[in-house]
Amino acid sequence: MKVIGLTGGIGSGKSAVTDYLTERGRAVIDADVLAREVVAVGTEGLAAVVAHFGEDLLLPDGRLSRKALAARVFSDEAARAALNGLLHGRILREMRARVAQCRAAGERVVFLSVPLLIETGMQSETDAVWLVDADDAERVRRICARDGLSEAEARLRLAAQLPSAEKRRCASELIDNSGTLRDLRGAVDALLEKYGF
Repeated sequence: MKVIGLTGGIGSGKSAVTDYLTERGRAVIDADVLAREVVAVGTEGLAAVVAHFGEDLLLPDGRLSRKALAARVFSDEAARAALNGLLHGRILREMRARVAQCRAAGERVVFLSVPLLIETGMQSETDAVWLVDADDAERVRRICARDGLSEAEARLRLAAQLPSAEKRRCASELIDNSGTLRDLRGAVDALLEKYGF
């Protein structure tokens, strides 16, 4: 079984590719989904986050306010590093377990959709890395539209991630998402055909 790492910075369109691969019937393990699962109510992950950052990050129903947490960690590098330290190991363990399930189920390929694939060194868990990218201006526009952030806030989030140029050096394939959704899907289809997936 081949393991393909799918990554891209905020606003790049990685989620659109993840969704399309799922639509096409490919096995996809999404780190964003796992990140929510490891901090669900009653989990050790949530307890660890609350112990470190405080109960003010909890919503009235006991769930983590991801918006409040994001606001805190994107403006504070030490807080972001602390959060990563609390959660990345948990996410990686769950991801490995699900890769093993896919292997046992006889899947030919599984895609690991991970925003911080390269930053965390998780590309070592893959056979190839597909990077979804777009120019910064387009990414800022998407972040502002999607999250209701100001341009300054969006640029702060871009700056908190590894620059695209560095990610490109680690990528096996580049998926340019500067065009339309149809263009993006066509690029994904071409890669699926190229790899025989």
